[in-house]
Amino acid sequence: MFSAVSWAAVYFVVWWTTLFAVLPFGVRNQVDEGEITPGTEPGAPVRAPIGRILLVTTIVASLIFAALYALLTQDVFGLDDIPFLPKFEKVG
Repeated sequence: MFSAVSWAAVYFVVWWTTLFAVLPFGVRNQVDEGEITPGTEPGAPVRAPIGRILLVTTIVASLIFAALYALLTQDVFGLDDIPFLPKFEKVG
């Protein structure tokens, strides 16, 4: 159905979207820590666990991608199953 490059592009989009969903988890700002550095934004993170965020993003994105891949390649769900999309007939 799709080439490996197409699936890689889909995984990249899923991963990138998941990154923005996971990014705020576990980040503590200066107000939370009680140590505000003069001249900085109080909401700025003190330390962001980037390695953990990237690992969690990869795991969650892989699960989402696996479910999406299974749905689209195993004929469990197709575009014709979406009720508000137009139905196209094969020509020829």
